[in-house]
Amino acid sequence: MTVTPKNLAGPLAAPPAASARITGIGGYRPRRVVPNSEIVERIDSSDEWIRERSGIIERRWAGEGESVIDMSELATTPALEMAGIEAAQLDAILVATVSWPYQTPAAAPMLAERLGSKAAALDISAACAGYCHGITMANDMVRAGTAEHVLVVGVERLSDFTSRDDRGTAFIFADGAGAAVVSRSEVQGIGPTVWGSDGAQWEAISQTESWIDVHQKNLGWPHIGMAGQTVFRWAVWGMAPVAQKALDAAGVTADQLDAFVPHQANVRIIDAMAKQLKLPADIPIARDIAYTGNTSAASVPLAMERMVREGEIPRGGLALQIGFGAGLSYAAQVVTIP
Repeated sequence: MTVTPKNLAGPLAAPPAASARITGIGGYRPRRVVPNSEIVERIDSSDEWIRERSGIIERRWAGEGESVIDMSELATTPALEMAGIEAAQLDAILVATVSWPYQTPAAAPMLAERLGSKAAALDISAACAGYCHGITMANDMVRAGTAEHVLVVGVERLSDFTSRDDRGTAFIFADGAGAAVVSRSEVQGIGPTVWGSDGAQWEAISQTESWIDVHQKNLGWPHIGMAGQTVFRWAVWGMAPVAQKALDAAGVTADQLDAFVPHQANVRIIDAMAKQLKLPADIPIARDIAYTGNTSAASVPLAMERMVREGEIPRGGLALQIGFGAGLSYAAQVVTIP
């Protein structure tokens, strides 16, 4: 038996291809400042050791009752204002996070409701690379004509999943939110993304116990563990080539950059990557980690937001951004600074 399709008229209708760029950015840092002195006693460490090993002087932790949704909303408001749009104009909302405490529903639909938006909404679980994954997806949505305006939020409340007694992570993780609006544009402002993963090293950064084990074995509350040296070597030697490929894909050379905004994992990793990329000395490099800590998916937009707000980098210039972390996962692209 042969079945014949009803319609042989040809391809389906599709919107024309468009260009996209980041039109607005915003950030929110919780008010509670946690200096190294508050961390050191339980991990038998010192302020000097933490500064030398990570570059962190202090970090921010969310206050009691201050949720992932609360922080996302506070980061989104200035991003929408900069973009010159209302929440009702959003066609999609992407929330990158690994610290939303519900298996379902996702955080994004709840953020949409808070904002008064009926946009398509979904979460991205790519840890520290989540925001750059979100920018990729938003860019593709706009360019394909699926959306005109997309909100990308990177947000974490990692203090809920950090053991205060883990000497390898207690001083690293922090809370905060960064948001960006990706919109249709006359000129393309987001370069091709270079991304990938190395699942063979999934245990290098992971939750200590699965939720199934926590339930069945009556284990205590899990936290995020990290094999520090493994991650350090992977980031230092593996991510600079990824960043270079993103430059090449965008047709940009290092001396044409106005900013380098890597994931704020560790200042030693940041400095090593800049050296391998042979960045000119006059290019501003994000080191937001010193006063914000490692905020995973929020770190790249928070660092970018600070540099824009403080006038350290020019709006309309070019920035190389890269996120990398648990998975292990990574994503990098060159963007026009909003």
